[in-house]
Amino acid sequence: MTSMAANMTALTAPDFDLESTLGCGQVFHWVREGAGWLGAVGDAALFLEQRDGQVFVSAGGEKIAARYLALDHPLAEICATFPDDPAMAEAARFCRGMRIVRQPAWECVATFITSSMKQVAHIAQISHTLRRRFGARLEWNGRELFAYPTPKALAQLSEADLRACALGFRAKNLLGAARMIAEGAVDLAKVAQLDDAAARAALCRLPGVGEKVANCALLFGFERVRAFPIDVWIERVLRELYFKRKRKLTTQRLREFSAEYFGPYGGYAQQYLFHHARKTWPRGRGKG
Repeated sequence: MTSMAANMTALTAPDFDLESTLGCGQVFHWVREGAGWLGAVGDAALFLEQRDGQVFVSAGGEKIAARYLALDHPLAEICATFPDDPAMAEAARFCRGMRIVRQPAWECVATFITSSMKQVAHIAQISHTLRRRFGARLEWNGRELFAYPTPKALAQLSEADLRACALGFRAKNLLGAARMIAEGAVDLAKVAQLDDAAARAALCRLPGVGEKVANCALLFGFERVRAFPIDVWIERVLRELYFKRKRKLTTQRLREFSAEYFGPYGGYAQQYLFHHARKTWPRGRGKG
């Protein structure tokens, strides 16, 4: 692949893996461009490429990229808080350098509303369609790309407009959430000031947001790194790795266990376990 790093600014990025960070299922719109990745952070178009322990960023995007990629997170210290068990150690080795990005809050909430019962590729397809049809046009090096549409932009649409983007039943939820936020019924800036429990409750007022989506939003959009979303994949992982012989096991018990066992950086542990299982487990493992 052709490198474009020569014309860009380098960020020091030790203990960092760009590909796993952007490709682990926490964010869905970055696309391959040559030897790097092209995407948007809010309304800023960015090209990112990693070489020799550095991340090269398109001109003017250095501060945005450094914050978005969480290059300031003390990753060694974070991993040192993980529980000392073989499954967690294997996942941490596999995901070395992967960081929890700081996504724009609305984009994160909206994306996970659209993620219900969808695989990563489908979520990405929906994100790109919404951006292309309703988001602000951006440009990088002659390439066209789009910001995620604002709540105001989506609030003016009809449910049929969103169903035409392959959203299905999620269209009603996304439209309702956009309208609540556009009207000020839920203020994401104020949500960011609340403690985890209160922020989770506030997010759950939005259509299509239950505990799992709220925890995804807290982790990826509000930097609440203790939040531990439990989706179908993670429930399988927990049951297979930590409750192998337990048949009568409720989701609530898994939530309680995860909150205590994985500690102050449980969100990092969750994403490492999720990515490792999704990439390495054979089809059918954990479904029995």
